[in-house]
Amino acid sequence: ARPGHPRRRLRRCQSMVDTAAEGPSDSPSCSTAEGSKALPTAAELRQKIGSMGAELRQARLSDDAAAAAALLERLLAYKKQYADLTGAEYRLKSSKRGRQAAAESEAAASEGPVAPKPPKRAKVKMELGLYQAAADPMELPPPSSSFPAWEPRSFFRFEVLHRSRKPGSRARVGRITTPHGVIDTPAFVPVGTNGALKGVDERQSHEAGTQLMFCNTYHLLVHPGPEVIQQAGGLHSFAGHAGPIITDSGGFQVFSLAEATQDDGPEMKRRKVREGNPASLTATGERGALFRSYLDGRPIELTPESSVAAQKQFGSDIIIPLDELPPNGMSRDRLHASVRLSHRWMVRSLRAHLADPRQQAMYAVVHGGTDTELRRESAEYLSSLPFDGFAIGGSLGKDRGEMLDLLRALMPRLPEDKPNHLLGIADPDSAVAVVPFGIDTMDSCNPTRIARHGTLLCTGGSIKISQLRYKADFGHIDPTRHTIPHSRAYLHHLFKQHELLFMTLASQHNMIFMHQLMGELRQKILNDEI
Repeated sequence: ARPGHPRRRLRRCQSMVDTAAEGPSDSPSCSTAEGSKALPTAAELRQKIGSMGAELRQARLSDDAAAAAALLERLLAYKKQYADLTGAEYRLKSSKRGRQAAAESEAAASEGPVAPKPPKRAKVKMELGLYQAAADPMELPPPSSSFPAWEPRSFFRFEVLHRSRKPGSRARVGRITTPHGVIDTPAFVPVGTNGALKGVDERQSHEAGTQLMFCNTYHLLVHPGPEVIQQAGGLHSFAGHAGPIITDSGGFQVFSLAEATQDDGPEMKRRKVREGNPASLTATGERGALFRSYLDGRPIELTPESSVAAQKQFGSDIIIPLDELPPNGMSRDRLHASVRLSHRWMVRSLRAHLADPRQQAMYAVVHGGTDTELRRESAEYLSSLPFDGFAIGGSLGKDRGEMLDLLRALMPRLPEDKPNHLLGIADPDSAVAVVPFGIDTMDSCNPTRIARHGTLLCTGGSIKISQLRYKADFGHIDPTRHTIPHSRAYLHHLFKQHELLFMTLASQHNMIFMHQLMGELRQKILNDEI
């Protein structure tokens, strides 16, 4: 039998049983004809205990009680010898402090020098005093008269091709022209968090119908960094994406790192912090925010100016100014102060952008939570500034009903000659529900995220491809539309076998489904059905 074969290990165990039957030895260490060997060191004992434990487990798996008993006796003897030598009980999984103590004990037992501790990583000094709240949290932002009037951009255009004639509908079909291509609206915008759609490459994304891709500044700041992306020629060149790109400010992810406070609503207080993740919001104030990287814990500053500077280095077609994340359920006073802070930050972002436009459009972010008066204040003030479009952000309510009530009150207050974008909402049911209010573009990672976990979008409702009913279902994923040339049975097989190809095919299907759905909605608007 080969060295690692179970029968070879059993013969070794049986030999130990025979040896034990002859009588116990005085020590676990072996004896020779010349006399006893020198006592083993602590390191050697740890190695012996580890190998003896492995043999004991094998003997137990083989149901060899006699061999297991003999091995256990020797294992306990080794552990006792280790404890006598080092003064510490043997532990397989010791803590960092325990490992250091064990190393010192072993060195003392062998009268050797203690290995020096590795140097700690140098701490980066953070000027937390720079992040002070405004003397007056309700301070008004600068008046619109301090900005030049908005003028049409030669590199960015929005035109409304058709407005629905259906009574009560604000739905419209439009076209956004950017330096990297055209976006037909209303449109679904897939999210490539790190500059990539998970499991789908550029060719597959284009074939699925993607025109505009959404990328996250926060993640690109952490890695690889704006400097690297700029050296690559911008985000389009770095990611190999030929179409338009929209990037956010990074504020959403940064402020989601904040700890809950007494002034937060129940949604914020229920948040759980992932253990072992060094990411945290260290400080926030009028200047901006300071957070720690989730990769290595290094501090990264995010201010209105630095967020715009990063997006300039990315070269994205549409950029978003820095804003604060106000959670659903916070007190009205704090929400109002958050809206004012976001307005002051967006003004600074806009000034930095207008000083160096670089053929980029900037969308303002309308805030106010579900408070219609605060939403009105935000929409009216931001509409008076020379922004190129408007994003709807912040908390949109606890359910779809609250979101629709919010949009019903808000959308008539936004300029009709500029495009708008709904941040973070784009599942099929929500897309169908918000288009009649005049939403032009909407982003969400939901369709691709649920695809990777086995949920496939279909006209009659999503399906869980892991269910046994699809094992021999050789029909199309969605019988009413053509997406990918594979059956439900094949995707069920790939999912069950944990094949990586499943994530690509499922993501492709869901993206195609969403783009086809938006195409159908555009046609219904043209027919005045929505």
